[in-house]
Amino acid sequence: MKHFLYIIGCSALLTGCNLYSHYERPESATKDIDKLYRDTTEAYATVPADTANFGNTPWQQVFTDPQLQALIQKALEQNTDLRSADLLIEQAKAGLKVARLAYYPTLAFNPQGTVSSWDFGKATKTYSFPLSASWQIGHIGQLRNAKKQSETQLQLSREAKQATRTAIIAAVANMYYTLQMLDEQLRTTKETVNIWRENVRTMELMKTAAMTTEAAVGQSRANLLQLEASVPALESNIRQTENALCALLHETPHPISRGVFNADGFPSSFSTGVPAQLLSNRPDVRAKEMQLANAFYTVNAARAAFYPSLTISGQGAWTNNAGAIINPGKILASAVASLTQPIFANGMLRANLKVSKLQLEDAQLQFEQALLNAGQEVSNALMQYQSATAQEATMQQQVATLTHTLEQTQLLFKHTNNTTYLQVLTAQQSLIQAQLSLISYKFDKVQAAISLYQALGGGREA
Repeated sequence: MKHFLYIIGCSALLTGCNLYSHYERPESATKDIDKLYRDTTEAYATVPADTANFGNTPWQQVFTDPQLQALIQKALEQNTDLRSADLLIEQAKAGLKVARLAYYPTLAFNPQGTVSSWDFGKATKTYSFPLSASWQIGHIGQLRNAKKQSETQLQLSREAKQATRTAIIAAVANMYYTLQMLDEQLRTTKETVNIWRENVRTMELMKTAAMTTEAAVGQSRANLLQLEASVPALESNIRQTENALCALLHETPHPISRGVFNADGFPSSFSTGVPAQLLSNRPDVRAKEMQLANAFYTVNAARAAFYPSLTISGQGAWTNNAGAIINPGKILASAVASLTQPIFANGMLRANLKVSKLQLEDAQLQFEQALLNAGQEVSNALMQYQSATAQEATMQQQVATLTHTLEQTQLLFKHTNNTTYLQVLTAQQSLIQAQLSLISYKFDKVQAAISLYQALGGGREA
């Protein structure tokens, strides 16, 4: 027995350093983390980095439209992907529970009874009421690394849910503002159609009075037909977007209630925080790190397979069959311990360790790339927001200028002979195009703000 314990102790000392190590984030993966954001304070309207960045703002404070808030809340409660993520978390919890219970021995109760007779002689009755226990310790460190893998799998499932939650919030907001933008485009287009119908009627009267040509009238009609054709296209886009949003809400298709398009509800400048915050804020980055940690413990488990496997079992029974039948029965107890040391396994153990190490290297590369992608998304969203904001400001000036130009052209046409009606139509067409472009730039700004919020890991559960 002393020799047996000595062997176990030596094996534990030989293996403890490698098999019981904890995962630590590799410094090489985050050595350039401070450079993830590109020129955030110089090129863009961002405030100095701090801890209260835009991604930490609760989604209710980012999207303040009451109707949009109701839609987001409904999506978080009903969306199929989010509910599936909850089920995956429960599965991971069950797996972790199994891994933890592996530390405990198994118990079994197996009562037996026998009646036997030799040549129809007096029957002999034997009985046994055994209670057996077995403790499968396994390879040294194997159970511990299996439990660690289950823990990282559970955390991975939670991060996947957070990523799904962030994506759902961003998708609902994007579709809601898309509907508002399409409503604004449809309203502007219908107003323009009415104006051009009146223009065509005016041009026809002018042709009758020999004040314009048939070609000019035909061009005016063509412009009207083009505008009229865009109305059903916009209505179709609205219907399709509503249906897509209903699918996200896990509802049958129906109209979506919404307010008037307003792109001014977002701040003019953002705090993105320090780049290192992406490690704790971005669920997809955290998920990749959990995969890296899981691969780390897989390497430990592969190393554990090289070392002894220990099994301890014992049995206690009340029986009258202990070599000779005696009544009443007596207590019979036994205990067995076995130690198995792998010597040759056809190269499988070495191959398994090599594969697990390669998987660890790949997981680290995936983690590094996820971090780089996160920084790129933040930088791109910042640039898109500032670009759209600048374009919106310029287009607003252009709309104001073209509005004044149209008013002056109409006055000149009405009170002088120096301006033709074609010039009035041209001024109207330029103004309409500028108004539609302004709507697009406002929508681009909204989309960029939503993308930035998502890139910073916004919308997390409190």
